[in-house]
Amino acid sequence: MSDDIEDLQVTYPGAGTFKFGDSAKLSAKLIKHVRAGKKNAMSGALSDFADDPDAMPVVGRCDIAANWDGTPALVIRTVAIEQVRFCDVTEALAHAEGEMLEGWRRGHQAYFERNGGFDPEMMLVFEHFNVVEDLEDRPAMQTEDKT
Repeated sequence: MSDDIEDLQVTYPGAGTFKFGDSAKLSAKLIKHVRAGKKNAMSGALSDFADDPDAMPVVGRCDIAANWDGTPALVIRTVAIEQVRFCDVTEALAHAEGEMLEGWRRGHQAYFERNGGFDPEMMLVFEHFNVVEDLEDRPAMQTEDKT
């Protein structure tokens, strides 16, 4: 874990760290959409939280979104959580993720197929969030001289 993330976890106690997407290209695209205000929600398979229940979003908690290289990009605060079957996702939910419904369905089906399996009846966790801090222009944190 980077020193920058450890320092942020002091500022934001209880914050977890995650990456958007499953590739460097997708991660950068999604972070760009968050920064532009086009994306204020994300979703994941409910089953992904079975082995790590602490990773489940919690309303009011701040979490650190990392760039693909592990450096911190954003701090977000969860403002709402809902569970919805994939087949019941609405245009409003897709829009909160920055997409139109048909594009959302295609992209997320492909994502779930790449990452553990897809079923149109699968339960999803939708996390709605606000950006608390954009770390893009934050100066690099100073580390102690260990010499």
